[in-house]
Parts: sequence; C-alpha cells; structure tokens
Amino acid sequence: MKGTERSRSAGHTPDPDLSPAQRQAAEHKDGPMLVLAGPGSGKTAVITRRTRNLIERFGVNPGRILVITFTRAAAEEMKERFLILTGEENTAVSFGTFHAVYFKILKYAYQYSAANIISEEERQQVLRDIISGLKLEIEDEKEFLAGIASEISLVKGERMDVEHYYSINCADQIFRQIYQEYDGRLRRLGKIDFDDMLILCYELLTARPDILRLWQQKYTYILIDEFQDINRIQYDIIRMLASPEDNLFIVGDDDQSIYRFRGARPEIMLNFEKDYPKAKRVVLDRNYRSCGQIVRAAGKLIKNNRKRFPKEIHAVRGEGGSVDIRGFATFAEQNQAVVNELMQYRKKGIPYREMAVLFRTNLQPRALASKLMEYNIPFCMKDAVPNLYDHWIAGNIRAYMQIAKGARDRALFFQIANRPKRYLSREAFQDPVVRFDCLRDWYADKDWMLERIDKLEYDIRMLETMNPYAAIQYIRQGIGYDSYLEEYAKYRRMKPQELFDLVGELAESAKEYRTYDEWFAHMEEYKAELAEQARLRRQREYDGVALATMHSVKGLEYRVVFIVDANEEITPHHKAAMEEELEEERRLFYVAMTRAKDRLFILYSKERYNKELAASRYIGEILLDPDELTVGREVMHVRFGSGKVIQRKKDTVTIRFRGIPLPKTFHVEFCVQQRLLTVVPEGDQTTS
Repeated sequence: MKGTERSRSAGHTPDPDLSPAQRQAAEHKDGPMLVLAGPGSGKTAVITRRTRNLIERFGVNPGRILVITFTRAAAEEMKERFLILTGEENTAVSFGTFHAVYFKILKYAYQYSAANIISEEERQQVLRDIISGLKLEIEDEKEFLAGIASEISLVKGERMDVEHYYSINCADQIFRQIYQEYDGRLRRLGKIDFDDMLILCYELLTARPDILRLWQQKYTYILIDEFQDINRIQYDIIRMLASPEDNLFIVGDDDQSIYRFRGARPEIMLNFEKDYPKAKRVVLDRNYRSCGQIVRAAGKLIKNNRKRFPKEIHAVRGEGGSVDIRGFATFAEQNQAVVNELMQYRKKGIPYREMAVLFRTNLQPRALASKLMEYNIPFCMKDAVPNLYDHWIAGNIRAYMQIAKGARDRALFFQIANRPKRYLSREAFQDPVVRFDCLRDWYADKDWMLERIDKLEYDIRMLETMNPYAAIQYIRQGIGYDSYLEEYAKYRRMKPQELFDLVGELAESAKEYRTYDEWFAHMEEYKAELAEQARLRRQREYDGVALATMHSVKGLEYRVVFIVDANEEITPHHKAAMEEELEEERRLFYVAMTRAKDRLFILYSKERYNKELAASRYIGEILLDPDELTVGREVMHVRFGSGKVIQRKKDTVTIRFRGIPLPKTFHVEFCVQQRLLTVVPEGDQTTS
C-alpha cells in the first residue's frame, strides 16, 4: 500500500481552486488534524477534496472513509458535492449523521430495526401520559414537554446521574419521576430514542473490545463537519472508533458553537489539541462571503469572548458593503424602518429572497409579519413560528372578552375562573351555560365567596364597553391577572417577565382595533397567513423576505441582513446569566452578523410594551474595539467631544480632550458597554 501511495503522490499537482490553508488541510493524510473554519471559508470544499485526495492520491479504500455531519440534509449535500467533484454516480465512502452511524453499529450487534426507534409523536405521547398521571397543573403543556424532552436528552448525552441533576422546568423530584418513568416506559415498549442510541453504542463498544476492533478496522479515516456542535458522548464514541491510528480530521468553528441547550460543548473542540498533542492545526482565515466592513465588525464582537481560539478573518471580496447601526424611539418605528428599507432594496433590483430579518427567538416576528402583510411584502418564515394567539395566555384574555360580549359557555368560564385565584370549584359550574345567580346559590353560605362572584360579575360588566387594548390593561391590573402570571412563573421556575412580555405583545397587537370582533378577525387572518407560511417553507424558489431566528440561519447567507431587537434582555437573552451562557449569546450574534454578504443593519428600540430598553452590549463591542485605544489614537466621546489617547493601561484609558485643560481617565469596559467612545478611523485622523 505504501508503495502505491508514493507512486500516486508523485504526479500530484496542487488544487488551483484552493487557498494555501485550504490546500494544506485537503492534502493532510495521517494523524489528527484540527481545521478552524471561519464563516464563509469554504470548509465543504476542504472536506470533499480531502476525501478525494485520500482515495485518488493516497490509495485509501473508499469503504474505509467515514464523513460525519449533524443533519441528514447536510450529509446528503456533502455526498452530492463529493460526487460532483469526482464525477462519479455513487461511492463507497460513508456519509452520515452521528445517529445514523451509531445505529448502524447497534443494528449489527443487536439486530435493531427502524421499528425499535420511538417516533417523535410516540415520545410526546409517552411524556404527555406521564405528566397527566402526575396531575401537574401545566398551562403551557407543549412548551413544558419540549423543555422536559430537552432536559432528558441533556442528562443522557452528558451521561449524568439523574439524581444529581437540577431541572430548570420543574421541581427536581418531579423531573426525576418523569425521567425514570419515561425510561421505564421505553424499556417496556422495547423502544429506544435517539439519545439511547448513543448510550447503548458507547456501552457496547466499551464492553466488547472485539466489536470495537471490527469497526476501527472498518473506518480508518474519520472526517467530522461542524465539530463545534459535538456533545460529550458523541465525542467519547468517536475517540474509541478513531483509535489507535487517530486519523481524525475535525472541521468547525468554535466561534459558531450555538447549541449548548442541545448538549453541544465548544470546550471539546477547544481541548482537542490536549487530547491529541500531535494534532496539526490549520486556520481557514479567508471569508469568501462577506465584505470587509462586515467581517471586521463581526471580528470586533467575537474577540470579546475569552474562551476561544484567537484568529483573524480576512475578507476576500475587499472593503465594500456596510454595517448600519440604528436606534429607534419605539418598537413600532423600528419595524417601519425595516419595511421601508426592504422596499428600497427591492426597487434597486435585489430579490426579496436575498434579504433576511433575524430575531433572537421565534416569538418575536409577529408584529413585523403583520406589518409586511399590511404592505403586501412577501415573506417566508424559516422557523415554525408559534401563533401568539394560540398561546394559553391569549386564550385566557380572549375568554374574558368573549364573556364580556355575552358568551356564557362553561368552557370559557373554566379558563378564567381561577385566573387570578378565586377558589371557584369546577363543581360549582353544573350547567353548560353559566349563570351568576346559580353560582351565588352554590356558595350561598359562604359570604367571602359571594364577594368574589360579585367582583367577577362587576369586572365582566366593566369589560363590556372597552376596546381590546384597554380591556387587556384592565384584565392585567384591575382584575389581577399579572399576579396570577407571577405565581405561575414561580411554579414553573420561569422569570415572570417572560409571561409579562407575552401579554405586552398581545396588548401591542390589540392597539389598532376598536372592537373585540375586529381583533378576533385579525387573529383569524394571521392564523391563515401562518398556514400559508408553512406551505411556502416547502418551496425553495419562493421570492419572499426570510424571517428567521439566529439559530435557524446558520450556514445560510443573504445579500442584505437586518438584526432587529438588538436590546439587552433580548440579545443577550435574559436567561443568560453565567459567563459561558453570555459567550454563547455573543457567538449567536456573531453567526447572525456573518450571514450578511453586502449590507448589515443592526437595529434596536428604546421602548417596548411601555418599558424602557437598553441597547445590546454587543453594539458597544462592535463600535469600539478596546485594542484600538492605543496612545496617540484620536477618539470621540459622546459628552466631551474629540480627544487623543495619552495613556493606556490594561483596564483604563486616559484621554486629553480639546478645550478641556485636564485629561480624563475612563474604565474601558464601561466605555464599551455604555457606548461612550468611538475611535476615529486612521485615515480621518488629524495631524495636529
């Protein structure tokens, strides 16, 4: 084999389409290699060409090469790109996801089939049955189930002892009950979930060295894309499979690790060279996607993360482009500005599908979607956006309004009877149609309950003549619904502000409608639009503006990108408190910025739902790179005007301002966060 490899290498000519760094990675043969691939750096080209080189240049049997990606679509795309590159119709190279590869191992060992894998629908039903059996008072069942499923996955992926895990969705003991019952149900059904695949594979390869040896001989070269998204158990299995030759070729970008909530651990990539001291490192530092200003602004942001590989990314396309940061008095003004810009770029000939508006969460797009509908601007939601009006809180608000309009259905009263707590028993509502005098008869011997029923009837009458916006404010404050939300948030281990923001969003939506019927009609129209969006998501060539979360656009690119709601508590998200969480939020913002090819807008508002908001700290980090505050550099201060840096220490900077006798010293981090200073570009500096 070695003689063959030498003879094939002798006539090798370097690939002219690759940069020096890409070529170095693509021509690597034996031993571990870490390829740091920045945004738009051509990592797919490196993986496919390295795979081809292993076969054509080094004579490796294609059946012994394994290429792993994180999604089935990515695996199919990688295989397709490889076949186009080689001009073949098929290949023995294995392209697949972690789960596909590990299930293949289990299938040979245990004769598993697809029937053994629990479907997502079955899994949800099992969890729903367990929660029902525990008689938990959960209003947001769908959200709660998703959170619990994610936590179960995290516990399994990290191989934790559930007794030492602290839940973020419910009381720890309740989570342990759910976890153990779920695990037991799966065993009784003879089913496994996707996380079990990893655990069973790990246990099999650990207990059976003979089986491990067979798979090590099967896959002698392993290539992994998007390595920054790997979790602990996936990595532990891969290390076993790659041993003893350790021909492990990993490609990824620690700055784009954004799936910690799914168990991804960027520290695995950061520690790769400790696990493999002989590993070679290549940095793909050329960005072929974005213009220079966008690349530089993103670099200023991400360098504020401490736990990362330091790297300088350069734009191949040259300067061009722009980064436009704007603040608005209100949330509504921000959305109007987005609409205006979209229409202007469309007039300039840019198709709508080449533009994207990015949000931190999938609850944010509703107001902008309504505004786009108003202006007949086509759009396509990349995420399955939950309908705000289907939320249980919206259901409660709507029930109050329907009762105020004269409805007396028992089902409506069940929605509002104890929101807030009135201690009304379900048994008190004996008839399908509710009458207040019947309720009073039921509680005739309890004066305190009669007072509560009188107050409820009074509140309903007060709501009769109100417009939707005024009614929501009355329900929240006059009736006490906010107090109920606060209690519920405590029960669910949530921040009350999450629920208050949702009611605020409902109130904002209701502002422009005079009657309940008008608002209800809008709800139906919006529901129909979401159904249409679900259909359009399946059409690739639809010419509509992309509305997407920052998570869902990873790997995508657009000519014009708007990052909206760039405010504290939104991005970074209010749930991010620890340093590692804030660093992940910064990586997410970095991913959003680097989707833009030509123009990037970062927008924030100073008020939302009658609440003052601060601009995101990330805006300050983009505007001011602390490393630029060097002695002699000219700066602008928001209060003191122009000046020159005369001293720089680690955490402070001293500046002499024009017209001010004594120099002033500032804390650098405070200047960044409060956006007090900007650096004058070197070309614009005066000679004085």
